Amino acid sequence: MDGKTSIYPDAATLFAGICACFFTVVGVSGNLITILALVNSPKIRGHATTAFVLSLCISDLLFCSFSLPLTAVRFFAQQWTLGESLCRIFPVIFYGNVAVSLLSMVCITINRYILIGCHSIYARLYKRQWIVLQLACVWFVSFLLLLPPYLGIWGEMGLDEVTFSCTILKKNGRSIKKPLFLLGFLLPCLVIIASYSCIYIKVLQQKRKMNYHRQMVINTTNNENLPQDSRKDREDSRLTLMMMTIFVCFLICFLPLMLANVVDDERKTSYPWLHIVASVMAWASSVINPIIYAASNRNYRIAYMRLFRRVKFWNQDVVSTMPSKTKHSKELSGPARSTPPALYCGNANHVAQEHFPTYSV
Repeated sequence: MDGKTSIYPDAATLFAGICACFFTVVGVSGNLITILALVNSPKIRGHATTAFVLSLCISDLLFCSFSLPLTAVRFFAQQWTLGESLCRIFPVIFYGNVAVSLLSMVCITINRYILIGCHSIYARLYKRQWIVLQLACVWFVSFLLLLPPYLGIWGEMGLDEVTFSCTILKKNGRSIKKPLFLLGFLLPCLVIIASYSCIYIKVLQQKRKMNYHRQMVINTTNNENLPQDSRKDREDSRLTLMMMTIFVCFLICFLPLMLANVVDDERKTSYPWLHIVASVMAWASSVINPIIYAASNRNYRIAYMRLFRRVKFWNQDVVSTMPSKTKHSKELSGPARSTPPALYCGNANHVAQEHFPTYSV
């Protein structure tokens, strides 16, 4: 296809290709390091949530190592040059990985809610066999949704020559693409909002109970427990900030792409840069997760440091600054499964962790 017939300006395709290359390098490195760090950290590996985080990392790794390099070639050439067979497989891997990321993030959110809101059933529900079953369902359902267009039952996989993209096309005037975008974005978003809203309500309820209990104690112990109020206020503030981060990361990455594909027809668009920027922002969701892990959770930072030390990528002096026998280390060595709770954010998707005081419901 002649590049001059492209609906995208040359500067837009160059920008997209460079971003795809950059995200490929950063995403593959970051997600691979995260997978190795988690697998080699017994303390983190023992948490049920880690299985879903690993699923998210593997999905992001596949996206960055397979889909993004082919996307870069497509934008640099301004045409699809990799053959018809790969053109039919590409959208399956592309959209399938996005679905796995979103569903993994939903599983993480539900896991956090059950740990806080239904702690009595958490241990039974998150046994190893049930975790494996949930992960199998995530991957199976994600790619099963793409079977109708792949088989030509509802739309079809093929090359859109106007956008030189291998995607889901209309067949007999019908396509499953827009319904998938709507359900794939709105449903996970609603589940995440509902789950974290329930978590926040639960925390507020427990705070009221604890404040009442502390007030009774204060009245009889000469304000002995006043210092704890400040600590708990800081914990509540961190929880609020964490929830805002979860929602903002998810919405910033996926909302523009969803709106661009549902509201504006890319083949007839008057705003080609809108679709380019929306796509780039969606790609970024596969890259920023390791940054969120490292920035927001000390356990993950320790896991990264230990991995760097083992492969001699990090100066021993830097690693030695991490305390080995402190109060935090003792907490890490304690029974992880009985310590509620940890809060994660995904792709949307995006995962973070925060510790709360033990709740008694």
